[in-house]
Amino acid sequence: MSTMQPITIGVDTHTDVHVAVALDGLGGRLGTRSVSTDRKGYEELLRWAGTLGQVGRVGIEGPGSYGSGLTRWLRARGIDVVEVDRPDRGTRRREGKSDPLDAEAAARAVLAGRAVGQPKSASGAIEMIRVLRVARRSAMKARTQAVNQLYGLLVTAPDGLRDQLRSLPTTRLVSIAARFRISPITTPTHATKHALRSLARRHLALTEEIGRLDDEVARLVREVAPDLLAVAGVGVDVAASLLVACGDNPERLHSEAAFAHLCGVAPLPVSSGRTDRHRLSRAGDRDANRALHVIVIGRLRWDDATRRYAERRTLEGRTRPEIIRCLQRYVARQLVPVLVSTG
Repeated sequence: MSTMQPITIGVDTHTDVHVAVALDGLGGRLGTRSVSTDRKGYEELLRWAGTLGQVGRVGIEGPGSYGSGLTRWLRARGIDVVEVDRPDRGTRRREGKSDPLDAEAAARAVLAGRAVGQPKSASGAIEMIRVLRVARRSAMKARTQAVNQLYGLLVTAPDGLRDQLRSLPTTRLVSIAARFRISPITTPTHATKHALRSLARRHLALTEEIGRLDDEVARLVREVAPDLLAVAGVGVDVAASLLVACGDNPERLHSEAAFAHLCGVAPLPVSSGRTDRHRLSRAGDRDANRALHVIVIGRLRWDDATRRYAERRTLEGRTRPEIIRCLQRYVARQLVPVLVSTG
């Protein structure tokens, strides 16, 4: 029977089907529904939830991947969507693994207040930057693979060709190989030259593609976050990484501590007995963590205040990795107001 009590929905997302579980305000299970991952399925999910009560919050596992479409559709209709992490391994060992169980776990995490994060809206310029960087990363990997294959072919190339090319730097090797004239393939030398030319031209094409993507990313970053680029040590690549980590709705970062956790630079206590220390966090967005590391390493080279801080902490007995972690935390605190203002 339908009630007007607020209900909580948990959704386990997949490529072709989403599985939802509804809970009442006391955690009682009201029902389970599987729907397709299209507009028709989203409408069916909302109609089904409406027969059980007033939809309060929806916890979605994977709102940035398989659940991105459902997340955008629900948010456009004013429904509060909460990002839910997948259940930890201990919970799965105790309770088992299935789509309804995962959906119920998502709903219970929201109901208990363990899951409170807002998903990225993925609806503006930051999402444009993210997808362009995905394409750039793929092109970079393919270019590196092409270079490795070029040098790999030279290892087994006929003696004359190997002696001519193996000592050349990459740029020169690619330039020469791309201009090889191809004869009919009747000997291993002809076949090797054909393969080298193909790989070299692929490298050149990928370099051109990467350049175009870099130009577009730089343009978007300059338009979206000029104040971020004005911060000491922040270039286009670093800015893009931090912007993507925050998303198009950076106001979801309710504090600078939340941003530090997002970037994996929040200090984790590992004190025991007479030992009082913190360790590296291995959680969070690793690309954003890399970006903060790049800022810190740069400032250690040319910023006098950062170098004095490092010297003072060294005299206190801190190791270089510990000092870098402290500086990453400081940079994260410094950048939060700038990042939030880009929303």
